[in-house]
Amino acid sequence: MNSDVVYTGRDLEAMSFAVNYHRWILQIFAPYLGKRLVEVGAGVGSFSELLLERPIESLVLVEPATQMYEMLTQRMQRFQSTTQIQTFNAMFHRVAPEIRTVWRPDSILYVNVLEHVADDEAELRAVNQTLIKGGRIFVFVPAFSWLYGSFDRQIGHVRRYGSSGLAEKCQGAGFKVLESRSFDFFGIVPWWIKYCLLKSRTMEPAAVRFYDEYVVPFAQAIERVVKPPVGKNIILVGEKL
Repeated sequence: MNSDVVYTGRDLEAMSFAVNYHRWILQIFAPYLGKRLVEVGAGVGSFSELLLERPIESLVLVEPATQMYEMLTQRMQRFQSTTQIQTFNAMFHRVAPEIRTVWRPDSILYVNVLEHVADDEAELRAVNQTLIKGGRIFVFVPAFSWLYGSFDRQIGHVRRYGSSGLAEKCQGAGFKVLESRSFDFFGIVPWWIKYCLLKSRTMEPAAVRFYDEYVVPFAQAIERVVKPPVGKNIILVGEKL
C-alpha cells in the first residue's frame, strides 16, 4: 500500500446503516471463513460486529483513519464477546508482520477497501504473506470503470474493478480463486443515475436505510436463486497456494 494514501472512511460511515447489505455479503463469505480473522479498513465496526456473532477465536481490526478508529475502539469496548479482539490504527502493510507472527490469521477481509489502495497488487501480496498456508482472502469491491463517478472521486476510490481483472490480480499475488461473483444487480442503475448522471457527491443515510430495508431483501432472494451476470459490486474469495 502506498504510505502516502489517506483513507478517510467516509463511505464506510454512511454504509454503517446497511445492516441487511452487510449480512448479505457475510452470507456469501461464511462458508469459507476460518476462526482467526483480520478485517482491514474496519471503519466504525459495523461489519466487525457481524463477524463477532460467529464462533471465531480472534478478530484483528485494522483502521488507518483516526476518526474512524476512535469510533471503532469505543464500539468494540462496549461489545461483549469471548473472542479475542485486537485493533490497530495503521495501514495494513505496517502492521502485517506483527499480525502474521502473533495472530497467524486464516482469513483476511477487505470490504469496500481495496479500491482505495493505490498499489493494490502489492497489498494483495502482503496479504498472501500474512496468511497461514491455505488461508483465505475475502474481497468486496465496486465494479465497472464506467460506473466511476463523482462519489468515487469524493471518497478516494482509485479504481473500480472488472471481475477478470480482480481475479488476475489475486492469482498474481499467489491466490487460487475459490469464488468470484457479481453482486447487487439492482444497484447498477440507481448508482449510475445518482453518481454518474447527476454527479452527486453524497451518500445520505436515509437513502442507504431505504435501499437496505426495501431493496436488499428482494435482491438477495433473487440472486440466491440466479447469480447475476453483472452487478454493482464484485465478491471474491481466494485461497493462498
